[in-house]
Amino acid sequence: MKILLAAPRGFCAGVNMAIESLDLAIETFGTPVYVYHEIVHNKYVVETFKEKGAIFVDDLDEVPEKSHLLFSAHGVSPEIRRIAKERGLIAIDATCPLVTKVHLEAIRYAKEKFTIVLIGHEGHDEVIGTMGEAPDSIVLVETPEDVAALELADDSKIAYLTQTTLSVDDANRIIDCLKARFPQIQSPPKEDICYATQNRQEAVRLIADDAELCLVVGSQNSSNSQRLKEIGKEKKIPAYLIDGPKDIDLVWFEGIENIMVTAGASAPESVVVECIDFLKEHFNATVETRTIRQEDVYFPLPRELRSLAQK
Repeated sequence: MKILLAAPRGFCAGVNMAIESLDLAIETFGTPVYVYHEIVHNKYVVETFKEKGAIFVDDLDEVPEKSHLLFSAHGVSPEIRRIAKERGLIAIDATCPLVTKVHLEAIRYAKEKFTIVLIGHEGHDEVIGTMGEAPDSIVLVETPEDVAALELADDSKIAYLTQTTLSVDDANRIIDCLKARFPQIQSPPKEDICYATQNRQEAVRLIADDAELCLVVGSQNSSNSQRLKEIGKEKKIPAYLIDGPKDIDLVWFEGIENIMVTAGASAPESVVVECIDFLKEHFNATVETRTIRQEDVYFPLPRELRSLAQK
């Protein structure tokens, strides 16, 4: 068997920043350090931090007053920031800057009295945070059918934003529908879907042509990882989303000679290596790295931690 190993894959700059932030907070302040929602959507990462003493919460009432609290890479709403301040929590904001960009766009459009159409997945942490910036101005759409059902005047003052981890193709289909129905619709100066999401999706599209099966390392609640699996299936090959080697079923590989392996933006490289080692052991697999683009993006630590990192 030959493994076509996609590059880039795995951690993006926002995930690296968030994980480094939580590690530094634990090292500096001791445990427990509380985290609002999962630091990133990856089971392995979350379990590793639980072992280090991080406590993940979905309700700030679970956080004792004056505790250290880290906001996850997906961002939070102004209401959560207000509650944290009221409770005297020492907040560390590890929101990905690309998510913050979408929040700021939402605030700007709302101040200018636009109706904002947010393209995203209902219930996703990032979507909840973004909608919280201007709840009276934002409507959520997930499909082209949702666009058709929008109850807005055709000449409405309207703009669109997108969740950063969407499928580029899916988002473009919805954007095309919005532009067809509302030709006057405004868009952000620069698209919202993040560079890492786009690069990992492009790699799957290109490499899948030479593969008979696609393995995506990532967790089920990771939006960008789910999109990678979907793109594999769109390329007419079996595609599986796995947390690690324990999820691999040997039956998948009967009659398969070439597989591609990639990883979502919140999946650690150490888990990718474990999966490759598993395939080497069972199938005498060789590895060929396919690099479609170089990444050198870096996001600085939150300001609350920058001086600590320099000590």
